[in-house]
Amino acid sequence: MKLLDVQELDSRLDALNHQLSTIPEAAALAELTTRRAELDGEVRDLRVEVDDLTSEQKRADADVEQVKARRVRDQGMIDAGSISDPKALQRMLGELESLQRRISDLEDVEIDVMERLEGAQAALDQRTAELAKIDRDIEALGHTRAHKAGELDEQLASVAAERKTTASGIPADLLALYEKLRLQKGGVGAAALRRRECSGCRLTLNPSDLATIAAAPTDEVIRCEECSRILVRTGESGL
Repeated sequence: MKLLDVQELDSRLDALNHQLSTIPEAAALAELTTRRAELDGEVRDLRVEVDDLTSEQKRADADVEQVKARRVRDQGMIDAGSISDPKALQRMLGELESLQRRISDLEDVEIDVMERLEGAQAALDQRTAELAKIDRDIEALGHTRAHKAGELDEQLASVAAERKTTASGIPADLLALYEKLRLQKGGVGAAALRRRECSGCRLTLNPSDLATIAAAPTDEVIRCEECSRILVRTGESGL
């Protein structure tokens, strides 16, 4: 019967280990960590884009201001009557028209860069906010997972200690056979014989097999003919 107690404790350990390895928060953390890495890359790229567009906007602004300053200078010369030569004056007026067209073209470039910068900055702000939220979620999930894992670790330690005590009186060769069968049979190495049935594979034993088991010494190791598990006789075996 002690072997059945060990089997029950081992099944509890298996169940607890499964719970530990499948804590829901662990899977959610893995997904968030993957998403965070992707998002961090997007934020990094957007920061580079914003920096580049900021520099481009400064250059566009400087180009506009430079041409405007030249137009103001030329217009000032005309208004002051500094140019007396009619041909020179005509050339200056033509240049003013060219400068105005140039300013218009540069301002279009300036507006385009500004719009692209605003879009990139908005995307950066959004991704940065998402990143901050993910960090908060990761921290919260980490605490929850650690708490659940701690509770399961305590239960595992308690059951493992009980299992060690329970298994201490079982012969070494029987325990070794049981451990070998547990590995081969999905965690169940010993099964109770109840109501003439193996609780491991649900095989119902025939009267001849039952008679043989009943006649066997109490310390003899009995194996199920169907699944090869160790059969442990109980008060409900039907012998």
